[in-house]
Amino acid sequence: MMPASNAEKEFVSYVVELMQTIGPVSSKRMFGGHGIFLEGLMFGLVADSTLYLKVDSETEKAFSDIGLKPFTYDKKGKEVKMSYYQAPEEALEDSDEMNTWANLAYSAALRAAAKKRN
Repeated sequence: MMPASNAEKEFVSYVVELMQTIGPVSSKRMFGGHGIFLEGLMFGLVADSTLYLKVDSETEKAFSDIGLKPFTYDKKGKEVKMSYYQAPEEALEDSDEMNTWANLAYSAALRAAAKKRN
């Protein structure tokens, strides 16, 4: 696992600060990137200084409709798609936009957690 660069750490701090409008968001190093959490639920991840937000069947279309790409990684030569999509550029520049998109992601994380409990 490579250590996070200063640029990546600064980006993660910036994202976490921008998301404070939805609650006490925090980050944690994981999988060579950072997980973005609210109240114990991971709803975002940062990999290679790119923010990805949690999606589910209710929210994925909002991301794909505007051309955003899913987070993928290579596992034994196969591309694996995770339920996270790139955050829109506008969300990184505007706290109201970030609030909207972060809430979509957090609501997807809440639904996923509720499914696991049932």
